[in-house]
Amino acid sequence: MNVLLIDDHPLILSALKSVIQGLADDITIASAASGREARERLRTSADFDLALLDLQLGDADGFDLLAELRQTYPALPVVVISASDRTSDVIRAIDMGAMGFVPKRSSNETLVDALKQVMSGGVYVPPMSMGFSEAPSLPPIDARAGIGYAASREDFQRTPDLASVGLTPRQTDVLALLLKGQPNKLIARELNLSVETVKDHVAAVLRALGVSSRTQAVLAVSQMLQRHSGFSAWRPNAR
Repeated sequence: MNVLLIDDHPLILSALKSVIQGLADDITIASAASGREARERLRTSADFDLALLDLQLGDADGFDLLAELRQTYPALPVVVISASDRTSDVIRAIDMGAMGFVPKRSSNETLVDALKQVMSGGVYVPPMSMGFSEAPSLPPIDARAGIGYAASREDFQRTPDLASVGLTPRQTDVLALLLKGQPNKLIARELNLSVETVKDHVAAVLRALGVSSRTQAVLAVSQMLQRHSGFSAWRPNAR
């Protein structure tokens, strides 16, 4: 597994390398201290499996670089590592296609859990940015009423059980690809469906979750997954 770390702070890079190298024996890590260096590394070696991106770079705006990476390398999962944990930054990053957002003040264990979730195909969102310091341990609530209310608020005080949403197998497939940030055309190609059919499935998924946008769906599902066993255990039908 090849990982690209994009951060202009040597101490942060060293700490990230130490944590990531403990994930597995076959991890190769490269680093870039600027947007220019990151672009050059990706041009010369496009076989990276994961990128960790700091939002504050000396020569580039992190959000601009995130948009560039998602456009140029759509198959490359990008996890934002940021000194910020503002809800607006989390939502913006996820909305732009980041597969995770980890504040730099998080513990090593949190970073490991976040990367494992992303590498298994999930999306990681920090609980603290949604208004609580620990993942909630509340009982499931009504999916239609509860999650729509929660996803429309910035504090995300409650999250229902994903299993209670009642998605069909095909809707589960669509949601899995939606969480990866794939547009309807790519979802249609992946599942061998028409774009119109995918649009219908996406609309049904949003209705089932009680939310009105893809970003709200990603945030809501991410919060649910933090309460349970993880994304890979939930999506047996996803490709």
